Amino acid sequence: QPCTGECSEDGTHCEGCGRSFEEVDEMRALVGTLVAYARKMEYENVADFADGVAASIKYAMSGGH
Repeated sequence: QPCTGECSEDGTHCEGCGRSFEEVDEMRALVGTLVAYARKMEYENVADFADGVAASIKYAMSGGH
């Protein structure tokens, strides 16, 4: 479930997206790592980089190598 921008901090799950706060924190860290890498590589077209990462994830999850 993607972020809806209606984040909450009470309980164990965000009321906006329904994800656990552990999942939200881990995803935030993963995205932060990808952003840092894109900046380090000085990629000019961030949209292409993000699309490439998404395609790689989909390929790997579908049984690709």
